[in-house]
Parts: sequence; C-alpha cells; structure tokens
Amino acid sequence: MTKIKLVRIYDHEQPAGYRILVDRLWPRGKSKKDANIDEWAKEIGPGNELRKWFNHDDTKYSEFRQKYIAELEHNPVTANFVAQVKAELAEQDVLFLYGAKNKEHNQAVVLKEYVEQRL
Repeated sequence: MTKIKLVRIYDHEQPAGYRILVDRLWPRGKSKKDANIDEWAKEIGPGNELRKWFNHDDTKYSEFRQKYIAELEHNPVTANFVAQVKAELAEQDVLFLYGAKNKEHNQAVVLKEYVEQRL
C-alpha cells in the first residue's frame, strides 16, 4: 500500500517515491540537482507572515498548526494539490520533503495530516 512519507531533504536516507518539496523557500545549501525533486509546491507552504511568526518555535506549534490549516482551507491551490497527491499515490509513495531540523513540529507534519484526512 502506498502512503505519504515525511522526509527531511538533508537526510542521507532518501526513500523512493514521488518527491514534492513542500517548503516555500528553497533549502539552504541544497542544489537543485542534488535535491532530485519531482515538484516544488512552494504555494502550499505556510505564508511568509505565518512562517516568520512560527520561526520553528515548539511553544508556538499548536497555534501554528491551527493557523496553517486555516491558510490551507483558503489557499486556491490546496484542492489541486490534494488531487495530485491522490493520483500519485495510486502509483507510488509520495514524499513530502522539508528542510526543518525538527522532524515532529514543522509544516510538513501538518500538511501530511491535512492531506490524509481528505483522501
């Protein structure tokens, strides 16, 4: 069974699947060639204001999660993104690539939960 997997783009272990970078900003120090992505869905990432406010502060994660879900609900690209992920899952795993150091509290975690609830 195929599934959505969260993968830090800097990790040496990179599983196979359709690779979507879900960060709004390109990961520092990573060349486009080395990233080996299939798609960069920067429009699905948190808006600049929310991203800067959160600043990867664990104490803000719960509030960040709520605000990011609200952004996703109003983002015109969200429905197409969910449909594309669903289509790719019919063939292979889908990897949500992100650059954050914290593997438990980042936008990719929220996005994965959000998409899975809509599949």
